[in-house]
Amino acid sequence: MAPKKWALFIILCAVVAAQASAWKASCEDPYYGSCYGIAHACPPGCPRTCQVDCKLCKPICACDKPGAVCQDPRFIGGDGIMFYFHGKKDRDFCLVSDPNLHINGHFIGKSKTQTQTRGLKRDFTWVQSIGLRFESHQLYLGANNVARWNDSQDQLKLVFDGRTVALPPGKGAGWEDSVSSTRVKITRVQDANAVTVRVGDVLSVAVRVVPITDEESRVHGYEITEDDCFAHLELNFRFYELSAHVTGVLGQTYSAGFKSPVKIGVAMPVMGGEDKFAVSHLFATDCKVSRFGMEREPRIGGVQFPTVSCAGGNAAGRGIVCRR
Repeated sequence: MAPKKWALFIILCAVVAAQASAWKASCEDPYYGSCYGIAHACPPGCPRTCQVDCKLCKPICACDKPGAVCQDPRFIGGDGIMFYFHGKKDRDFCLVSDPNLHINGHFIGKSKTQTQTRGLKRDFTWVQSIGLRFESHQLYLGANNVARWNDSQDQLKLVFDGRTVALPPGKGAGWEDSVSSTRVKITRVQDANAVTVRVGDVLSVAVRVVPITDEESRVHGYEITEDDCFAHLELNFRFYELSAHVTGVLGQTYSAGFKSPVKIGVAMPVMGGEDKFAVSHLFATDCKVSRFGMEREPRIGGVQFPTVSCAGGNAAGRGIVCRR
């Protein structure tokens, strides 16, 4: 075979192999019969963590949906506006605070003094774990410290009221709390490193453990080394009942009359307020804006939050457009 034909053959084989190895997702809701169970290749912006919009029957990036906390860390608020909240490495910050729900996030990362990136004025940070408090219960969801990443090895740690939750292996395997008056159910959505958590009629959250890839490190200057891939969480929250005055980095965007202070249209709109949202440890409720344990008010219950459609996201987190 001529050299040019050999080169073309090799390219075609590579394309076929890439397509065959592409991660896929499918609609999991049998209500959408014409779309249910059909596999879709994930888009380039989220090759491993896409979801299928059953109504549209197409794959979408989970990190572009309202309630998402991903990357460095990038939030999509309940109002559909994208923003970054960098926090500080090795510190804990309140993500949501309401009279019967409090969620903190533990940030890991590299400080500006640990990298050679020129002009860096902040730490590189990611959310390594979250601590949920509801009623008298505590739920920990976190990523293990990992040197070299392997997709098949489960690196998600779950602890409920001080007891480690050991999920059976395999997609669809689950665990359910048999003590709490608010039912807690955890279900694997992949063989490893991805679950959904449902806490009664309060909230559900999709949790994925992901590493910093070599490509991400190269593009953003993270300077990740072989001793730590900075495994962290990507989260998608859905709230079913919140008060009108819910607060927290993410929670405030669901409160009545909230107006985002971030600059719309800039490459990296940043939400400030580290001093307001800082807590002393992962299950503490001592941030300045805490509402946990306060007298309950009339709640936003049984009311559907505005539907927000977001598109245009890419790996750099720019160009998110959301419409109600």
